[in-house]
Amino acid sequence: MPKDFPDPESLLPLQTATFQILVALADRDRHGYSIMQDIAERTDGKVRMSAATLYSSIRRMLEQGLVKELRESPDPDSNDERRRYYGVTDFGRSVAMAEARRLTNMLSQARETGLIPKKL
Repeated sequence: MPKDFPDPESLLPLQTATFQILVALADRDRHGYSIMQDIAERTDGKVRMSAATLYSSIRRMLEQGLVKELRESPDPDSNDERRRYYGVTDFGRSVAMAEARRLTNMLSQARETGLIPKKL
C-alpha cells in the first residue's frame, strides 16, 4: 500500500452505501445507474440507493482514494458521453476486504453466542 494512504482499517466501519458501492465495483467497472441496479439486484431489493446518495458517496470515495473515475467507457458498445464510469482502486479493494473481514468476524461472534443459528 502506498504511504499516501492510511491503514485500510482506519476507515472502518464503512457506511452501508460505501461498502455496497465497493462491492458493486469489485468485479467490473460500472456507471452510476449500473451500480444502483447491481446493489438492488444483489440485495433482493432490500437496499435501494437514490442517485443523491450514490453520487454524494462516490464524491467522498473519490476524495478518499477508494474509487477512480475512468476517462473512457469500459463498454465498447456504450456511446453515451453523459455516463461517468467508476472503478475501485487498489486501496478501495483493501478497505472493502477489511470491512468484509470485520463483518465476518461480527457474524462469527453472533453465532458463537447463539444469537443466530450456527447454520444460517
